[in-house]
Parts: sequence; structure tokens; C-alpha cells
Amino acid sequence: MKMKDMMSSRIEIGMIIRVLILEMFAFCMAKGGNITTIDWILQETSYTRLCSTKDILTVNGEFPGPALELSKGETIYVNVHNQGTYNVTIHWHGVKQPRNPWSDGPEYITQCPINPGANFTYEIILSEEEGTLWWHAHSDWTRATVHGPIIIKPRNGTTYPFANPAAEISIVLSSWFKGDVMKIITDALATGGPPSIADAFTINGQPGDTQSCSSQSMTKFEVDQGKTYLLRVINAVLEEELFFAIANHTLTVVGIDASYIKPIKTSYIMITPGQTMDILLTTNQSPSHYYMAARAYAQFAFCNATTTAIISYSGNYTAPSSPPLPDLPSYTDTDAVTAFTNQFRALASKNYSIDVPQSVDKRIVMTISINTLPCDLKNGTCAGFYGDRDAASMNNISFVNPSIDILQAYYKSIKGVFTTDFPVKPEEVFNYTMDPMLGNRYTMASNGTKVTVLDYNTTVEIVFQGTNVLNGSDNHPIHLHGYSFYNVGSGFGNFDESSDPSGYNLVDPPLINTVGVPKNGWSAIRFKASNPGVWFMHCHLEVHVSWGMATVLIVKNGPTTATSLRKPTYINPC
Repeated sequence: MKMKDMMSSRIEIGMIIRVLILEMFAFCMAKGGNITTIDWILQETSYTRLCSTKDILTVNGEFPGPALELSKGETIYVNVHNQGTYNVTIHWHGVKQPRNPWSDGPEYITQCPINPGANFTYEIILSEEEGTLWWHAHSDWTRATVHGPIIIKPRNGTTYPFANPAAEISIVLSSWFKGDVMKIITDALATGGPPSIADAFTINGQPGDTQSCSSQSMTKFEVDQGKTYLLRVINAVLEEELFFAIANHTLTVVGIDASYIKPIKTSYIMITPGQTMDILLTTNQSPSHYYMAARAYAQFAFCNATTTAIISYSGNYTAPSSPPLPDLPSYTDTDAVTAFTNQFRALASKNYSIDVPQSVDKRIVMTISINTLPCDLKNGTCAGFYGDRDAASMNNISFVNPSIDILQAYYKSIKGVFTTDFPVKPEEVFNYTMDPMLGNRYTMASNGTKVTVLDYNTTVEIVFQGTNVLNGSDNHPIHLHGYSFYNVGSGFGNFDESSDPSGYNLVDPPLINTVGVPKNGWSAIRFKASNPGVWFMHCHLEVHVSWGMATVLIVKNGPTTATSLRKPTYINPC
């Protein structure tokens, strides 16, 4: 046997041994603690949409992927076998994973990716979450087709804070690209320019009859007249926030990001990538067919397609050839967005209490910007702004993934992987939302793998300040791993530290994990840093995180074992 073959065999044997040990551990834990273990297969699967066929990465061949149905406080193991062609990780979006960032999932933040042919077992630990969350791939753009619902029911013996629905319906809003999404982002990053936009949106995997070759396969939901249904709506789209509505029907929003809110009756919602909403739908119209539809709320290059599905009432009637369409706000209707989001208030009841920090130990003011970086191509010209490389940043630092995961480096005290000097405020104060800022000194960002270190139980306020650098002001959905936080305030223009906090809602602000920072505006969040570990924070518009609109919070251990980072059972090799 050749030396190369011997080395390859040893590597394969070593990998098999590691997998067997991990699976034995998971099996014993599951058996001893009555914890369920399930297996997922990441694999390429052929799908036909928009008149063309291509292979996409899926879990168990499904798009969207399988739903996890759990109860509040439950723990489950998911053993992910990567039989695809790309490195992949899985993130459990909105699951706090107390003391367990080892299973949080973002590549090079809490783990190195699962290589093709390998597997990794995630331990998903639910705590206070109740409602709808979702899971998705967290490596490059693989989440375009690798995602699905997490449905968290009330604990046994408890009920919803509303009447039990007749049925529950999961609605997953996704992007569809005719091209290979991984090639799209790889090519864009190679040239320094923007990636191609999606060709359509889908509702539960289908574009709907407004799109080519899609009429026969359109998603339909069967309902009975006079009943109330719980819709679990998930925005899994890569780049666009979406308006969503059902013709002739009122929506009652009762939950956001697996936390209940005071009911909001509305004719439409606006939901950002990363957000989930629980919505009650009462079927009080005449038996017929009614369109469900969604389209973008966006400012720049975006997919302008409308995705549709049908709400089909049971009974004997002649279905209309052209069912009524809902009246959705226009693509750029910021007033409609503000009118909707300003209604968010936590339920804050006896059974669903909240604990809003009334004061803070640490305030971080963080600009979020579209930027450039110097072109590094041999010909000296990139495809981004002014021949430079397109980038994005937080406090003018464009985040760079390290070569090993930050959690491992932090836990093992490996030097040279990250630095702890992320700025707690902009290095230079300027008129962030002036119109517009093109080609000035604020456009160029700096690369870095910079983190913020927080003492355990620190009460934190972060003010996300949108900017109009490069005319790039957008409604940025910012997501923090490992935590839900209180969105205590928001507004337009530049945040005023002396006056704006007086208008905060410290009584019943919504408890969420993804906040939409208004176009040319700001949002303030508060939370207590009581979950030790390494936690990613980033924009959930995928191109922005690819360009570097991200950072990391490291929360130090508390004084006891029960308030400290758990020891890992297995660290995925890099």
C-alpha cells in the first residue's frame, strides 16, 4: 500500500472512531435521560421550479426541510450526516442554548463546519422559548435551501394564552434561484461585486401561479369556514424582507420569535429574514378560494416577484378562476412597516412575565453600514463601488471569519484567532443618515476579527445606528445568537444619547431575537448577559453578513458551575 493510501486509511479510520464515540455518547444520553435522537441526511436532491431543474442541498430530500416539533423546555439530539458536496453547519435560530454554544452552529464562530462524508450531533436545549422558531444552515449561502420550522408547544398541562386553534399551519417563505446559490456568492466574493438576486420567492417550496411553470404545483391550504387557525410564519428568504397578507382576511399576530405579544389585528405583516410570527386566522368569509401572497419590502436591487398560495375553504362551490389578491403595501412603503412594527408589545401577563432591565451597566452604540475595502485583485479593479470591493461593517469593522472557531480558541486560550478590541462606539461621530454619503472618508472599512467581552450578568444596551454610507441605508434585521432581547426603542435619524432614552418602552417591550433597524434610523435593545459563551451577532440579509456586517459577543463565566460554560463532549475538527 502506498504511503498516501495508508495515511488516507488512517484518517478515515480515525474519523469513523470519532463518529462512533460521539454516536454512542448521544445514544447513552438519550436512553438514560429519555431524550430523543433523530438523524438528518444532508444531500443533493433534484428539484424543478420555474421551468428548469437543478440539484439543491436538502435535509432528507425536503425543501423546506423537516419540522422539529417539541415542547417547551425539551432537549433533543439531531445527528447531521453530511452527504452533500459543501461544508455545512446547522443553527437553531432563536434557541438560547443555555451554557451550550457548542451546538449553536455558525461556522468558525462556535464550530468548524461538518465536512462532506462526516457527521456531527447537535444537542438542542430549549428553555423559555414557546411558539415558532426555525433552523437553518449557517455556512455561506447553504441556508437558501437548508432550513425548516421549529414548533415549540406549551409544556404539558399548560395551554396557549389564547383559545386552542382548530389546526396549526406552518408557512415557510423562501428564496429560489435558478442558478447555483453557492456559485453565485463565490463568484461575487471573487470579483468584489454584488451577487445576483433571487428569481422568485416560495411559500412552502412553491412559487405560486404568478410565476412560470408554477400553476399546477401551487401550495394550497384547506380550511373550514368559521374556525380559527394558528399560522406559524417564517421568513427564510436570503435577502428580502416581506410583506405578507391573505385576501379579505384579518390577521391577528400573537407571537414573535417564540415570545407572545399583545394581539395585533392587521391586514398585513412585514416580516424580516430571521423573524418568525404566530398569527391567528379566523376563516369568516364565504366559502371560496383566497390568495395568500408575499412580496418584498426593499430599497435597492431585489427580487420583485410575488409568491402566492391558496386558502381553500371546504364545501360545495365553484372556485373562482381568479381568486381575490390581498392588497399588499408597495415595495418601498416604510410608513406601512413603521405602522405595523410600532404596535409590538410583550404580552407581559402573569404566566408570561418579562424582566426588562431598567438601567444598564454597559451601552454599545454600533453603526451598521455598507462600505468598501481596497481591491486586492491583480488587475487592481474590483466589481464593487469605485472599483473597490463591496463590504459591510459594524462600527466600521468588517468581520472576517478566522481559520478555527472562536469558541474553541476562547475555551482553549489559543492566541491569534481574535482580538477583544471591538469599539463600543463609532470611532468618529458624524451625521450618519445624511443624504447620501458617496465617496467620502466614511466609505472605507477595516477588516478584523474583533469581539466584545462581557462580564457575567452585565446588563447591556446596544443601539444599532443605521447609516447612509454609499446610499446603503436599509432596514437591517440584526440577529443575536444565544439570547432574546427587549427592543426598548427605535426611531429615525441619528440616535441622541441625551434625549432618545427618555422615550424607551421599559414596561412591555417585545422580547425578540431579530430586530429590524429602520432605514435611516436606529433601534435600541437591552438584555442581561446571563448566558456564558461565544455568541454571533449579525445582519440577517445574507449578502451583508457575507460582506462582514457581523461581530461576536463573549460572555464570561459566572461564579458557579451552573453559571459557567459547559465542557464540550466533542469539538468538530477544523
